[in-house]
Amino acid sequence: MGSQQQTLSELSKVLPLDEDSLKQIITYTETLSDAEAAEHLRNLLGDSPQALDFITSFTTQRRAPANATSTQTNNGKADDKAILQGNGSNVSGEKNAASNGQPPAYDPPAYPPPSASTSKTSQPASDVKRSSGGTGNSGGHAPAFAPPAYPPPTASASNALRRPHTNKVIEAAHIRARDEQEMQTALQNLQFKYRIYNSEIEPEHEYDGYCNCPIHQYQRMKWSRYRVQEFWSQAVMYPGEKSYNDNAQSAGLYGVFSGNPYTGTVISPYGRFQSSWSSQRPRPDCHAASIHQTIDLNNRLNAEAQRKIDAKEPKINIWDDSGLSTMMSDMAIAGAGDKKQPMEKAPTEKPNAEKRQSISAAPSDGGAEKIPKKSKLASFRKSVGLKTSEEKALSNATKAVSSGIALRNEILAEENGRWPDEQWRQLVASYQEKVGMTQKIADLRVRHPIQYLHLLRAGYFEPIPVAWANLASNPLKFTIEAAAGWRGITPAWRGYEDTAEERLYWVLNHREGSVGMRMKPDFISEMNMARARMASAVEPPPEYFAANDTCHLQHTSAGYSKQVMPTPFVAYDRPEVPTDDTMILLDVSGSMDFDPVRPNYNQYLITGYSPSTQPKNQYVAKAIIRRFTDAMANHDHEFRGYDMVTFSNRATYIGTINHQNLDHMWRNVRLGGGTRVMTGWQKVKELHFQKHSASAIHHPIYGWQAGPETPMLRLLLLLDGEATDMDEFELDLLGLAWAHVTIFLIGVDGCPHHHRHANELQRISDVNHHVSFVDAQGNTPERFVTHELLKRHLGYQISMSEFEEMEELPSYSET
Repeated sequence: MGSQQQTLSELSKVLPLDEDSLKQIITYTETLSDAEAAEHLRNLLGDSPQALDFITSFTTQRRAPANATSTQTNNGKADDKAILQGNGSNVSGEKNAASNGQPPAYDPPAYPPPSASTSKTSQPASDVKRSSGGTGNSGGHAPAFAPPAYPPPTASASNALRRPHTNKVIEAAHIRARDEQEMQTALQNLQFKYRIYNSEIEPEHEYDGYCNCPIHQYQRMKWSRYRVQEFWSQAVMYPGEKSYNDNAQSAGLYGVFSGNPYTGTVISPYGRFQSSWSSQRPRPDCHAASIHQTIDLNNRLNAEAQRKIDAKEPKINIWDDSGLSTMMSDMAIAGAGDKKQPMEKAPTEKPNAEKRQSISAAPSDGGAEKIPKKSKLASFRKSVGLKTSEEKALSNATKAVSSGIALRNEILAEENGRWPDEQWRQLVASYQEKVGMTQKIADLRVRHPIQYLHLLRAGYFEPIPVAWANLASNPLKFTIEAAAGWRGITPAWRGYEDTAEERLYWVLNHREGSVGMRMKPDFISEMNMARARMASAVEPPPEYFAANDTCHLQHTSAGYSKQVMPTPFVAYDRPEVPTDDTMILLDVSGSMDFDPVRPNYNQYLITGYSPSTQPKNQYVAKAIIRRFTDAMANHDHEFRGYDMVTFSNRATYIGTINHQNLDHMWRNVRLGGGTRVMTGWQKVKELHFQKHSASAIHHPIYGWQAGPETPMLRLLLLLDGEATDMDEFELDLLGLAWAHVTIFLIGVDGCPHHHRHANELQRISDVNHHVSFVDAQGNTPERFVTHELLKRHLGYQISMSEFEEMEELPSYSET
C-alpha cells in the first residue's frame, strides 16, 4: 500500500490533479504492457526530466510481483482485499465502491437480490462463455451475438462490476466531468451579466495589465483547465492528429505558434481595435462574418480529417486469419531468401544425362531466364543503410501484419472488457438491432477497425448507461468547441454543440435504410429554416374555437395566433391497445413561469428581448393536460387517471391525476430550475417497470430492459423550450421499441428559437417513428392541439365527430 501511495505522490508532482483522478490514471496504466504504459504516460506527462524519471520509476516498480494477485481464498478466488489492491484502491483508508455496495461513478444500483430459483442457475464469471475473446481464438471474427432471450439477472454480471471496465476515454471523461458543468454555468452567468445572448459568444475584455474583472477571472479558470483539455485530447484524437487550444498568451505573437487552425483565419465577433477600458460589445457584421468563416473552416477540416483517417486504416483484413497466415509465410520465405549462404562449400553433384541434355539445349541468345547480376551499388547501399525495393516491401508488409494483429487484440480486449458475459452481449446486440446499426457496425469493424475501436471506447455501440441521466455532467454533456480545441469523438466532430448531438447524428447517418448523410444544419441554415417555418404559419381552423381557452379567459390579446400546421398524421406504430400504459411528463423549469418574450435579432446577433402578449406557458400546459386526460378517460374508461411526473433539474412524481383532482394535484407542482428531460425520463421508466417488472429485467449499467410481454408505454411530454439534454433523450429513444412518445412544444409567438427547436424535433420524428411531435405558439387553440396530440398518442386517425365525443366530460365515480 505504501508503494501505491508513493506512486501517487510522485505522479501528483508531475500532474497536478486530485487523488481520485490520479488513481484512475494508475489503474488504467497498470492494465497496459510496459511499452504501452510508457507511451501512454509520455503522451500524458510530456518529455520533461521529471516526467521521464517518473515513467522509469513506474515501469520498474510494476515489474515486481504483486502480493495481491497471489492471495487466494479457500474456494480458489481472490479475496476482496486482493481485488481492491489490484484495482489500485485505497483499502486502508476508504472502502472501494464494490465492497461497500456503492456503485461506481457512472453505475446505477446493483442487481436486486436474486430469487432462489435464480441463484440455482447462476454461474461465476469465469464459467461464462465469451465470444471472440482470449488467446487461442481461431477466428477473431465479429462476436456471434445471440438473439435476446431476456434471461433473469445472473451473478456473472454483478461479479463483472466488481472491477469496472476502464480505458483512456473513460478515464478522461471522469476527469473532465468533474468541472465541466461548473465551467458551463460560469460562462452562462458571465454572458447574462454582460448581456451576451448568443450562447456561442464569450465576453471579451482586452487589457495589457493585470485585471480582476469577472471576464478575466473566467479566462483564468479556462487557463487552469488546459491540462484537463490536453488529457481529453490525447484520449480522443486519431493517429496523426495534434492537439491545440485557444490560449494566445502562451502561443507567441497573435497565437501563430499555437497550431490552432482558427487563429488568424476566423475573425472575432468583436472585431478589432476596441477600447481596453471596458468590456467589448459584439458587432453584428463581425459576428456574421465569424459564423460564415467558422462554417467554411469546419467543413474543410472535417473532410480533411475523415480523409486522413480513412487512409490510415489497414489495407489488410485483420480478421482474416488465413490471409494473415499466408502473408506471414510469404514474408518468412522472402526473409529466408535474403539471408547469406553459409560459408562452407556445398557438395558438388555430377550432372546426370538429363541435366546435361537440358544444359546443352539451353539457348545462348539470352531468350531464356538468366540469373540477375548483382548490382555494383548493392554493397554500397547496404553499408549506408539504404534498402532495396524488395526489402522495403518486406518491411512494410511486416509492419502491416504486426500492427493489424495488435489492433485486433486491442479490439477484442475492449469488447470483452465492455461486455463481459453472454447476457451483456445479447443486450448490446438487441440495442444495435433496434437502432438499426447492426450491419453498419459490423462493416465498420471489418473495413475501418481504427475508427471502430475509437467509437467502441466511447460507448457508441451500446445503450446509454442509466446513471448518466442524473449526473450534472456525463460524457454526453461535454461541450464541443472547435475554435477552443475541445474535441468530439468522431473524425468529423467540428460544428456540433456537444458530444450528445455528435453521437445522435452519427447514429442517424449509420442506420440501415438511411438515404444519404443526414448532416446537422449549420447555424445559418437553421436560422433560415426557422424563419421560413415561422413565415408559413396560418390561421387555425375555425371549427376548433373554444371560448374557454386560456388566452380568451386571460384576455392577453384578441384572437388566436397563427399556427404552423402539423404534418399530416401517418400511423407507424401499432394503434393503442387496452394494456398500453399512458403517462404524462411535464417540464416545470423556470421558463414555464416567465412572462413570454421573444429575441430581437440584428443579422444573427441577439440584441435584446421583447414581450409577447400571450399566457404564461404553465397555464397553457395545465389546460392541455386537462383536455387530454378528459378525452383519454372517455376513450379507455380509465377514470382513475394517469400518472404524472414533473422535471427540471430533478424529477418528481406528482401522482395519478384526473379531472376531479387536477387542481388539487397542481398545488404540488413546483416551478423553477433548468430543463433536464433525462431526469424525468428515468423516473417515468422506473414507474413503468415497477408496474410491469414481471415481464422485464434490470441490468446494472443500462437499467430496465423490456421483455416481449412488457406493455407499451405511451408518454405525453410537454416542453416549453429545448432541454439541455434533448439530444441524449432522442438518442435513448432510438434504441427503444416499447415506448411511444408524443411531444407538445409550447412556444412564443414570432420566436425563431421556437421554430429552430420545432424543426429539429420534426427531423427526429421523421426518422424515429416512436416519436411524434406537435407544437403551438402564442395564443394557442387548445382544442386543435388536443385533437392532433390524441391522433399521435393513440396511433390512429380520429375523426372530428369522434373527437367531439371524447371531449364530453366523463362521469366520475367516487371509488
